[in-house]
Amino acid sequence: MVKVIQKKSLSETVTLMEVSAPLEAAKAEPGQFVILRSHENGERIPLTIAGFNREQGIVTIIFQIVGAATYRLNQLQEGDHIADFVGPLGKATDCSAAKVAIVGGGVGSAIAYPVAKKFHDQGSEVHAIIGFRSKDLIILEEEFKKASDQFALMTDDGSYGRRGLVTDMLQLFIDNGERYDEVIAIGPLVMMKFVAAVTKPYRIKTTVSMNPIMIDGTGMCGGCRLTVGGKTKFACVDGPDFDGHEVDFNEAIARAAMYRPFELKAYEACKLFEKDKEARNSTRGVTGGVVHA
Repeated sequence: MVKVIQKKSLSETVTLMEVSAPLEAAKAEPGQFVILRSHENGERIPLTIAGFNREQGIVTIIFQIVGAATYRLNQLQEGDHIADFVGPLGKATDCSAAKVAIVGGGVGSAIAYPVAKKFHDQGSEVHAIIGFRSKDLIILEEEFKKASDQFALMTDDGSYGRRGLVTDMLQLFIDNGERYDEVIAIGPLVMMKFVAAVTKPYRIKTTVSMNPIMIDGTGMCGGCRLTVGGKTKFACVDGPDFDGHEVDFNEAIARAAMYRPFELKAYEACKLFEKDKEARNSTRGVTGGVVHA
């Protein structure tokens, strides 16, 4: 069990948690992930490490409330304990490039940030582009600014920053003469697909994080199976980072869509259960009996 040290809402659907996990913090690197269960009978879910403090033994996770498991995780408060917390797992991101563009989309920006920070801290030139649907969903803006030599924030609706997609700004940077040793894209599958499409004509090394399709983190479930360069890989044990120009994104997107109806059904059932439990608890008196008018 690990204790929740801090909990902070970054947006209506995105939560940051800092947990006391000295063993995991001691070995964590950007790009790696943990497997956790919020409760004893909870679902095992993989979450990429969003930050760590080795001296204080703290690991930071940032998650979006999209299903039953993340809904229940979000019910935990400071001082509560996460039942299981295992890691770090997966291969760390290679941060050897001298000049890099980091492209983050939505909650994927939480995963992109520690990568950008490591590049920046070691002296690499970092250009960061992050994108969100609207102003209300923006996270980690100030953190990215501090870790970037150039920074651009995009919103789909133009409610903040520049209107447009992250690929629009990446193309603009390239058109203006920027030459990158590597582009690293982390976010929705569709976003990473089109980032790779932008960089391919210029033969820019492009790395994508396939964490969105991971499930159990061990390779046994087969849920994160994907095709890379014509070969079968598993995001959790072979990645999560892969060559963006070799990933079969159409296949990955189609397979990921298969699970959405089940996730939505479980999420709604979990919300109804929690609300019913709260209602039952609110009608109990000090002796545990039901209060009648």
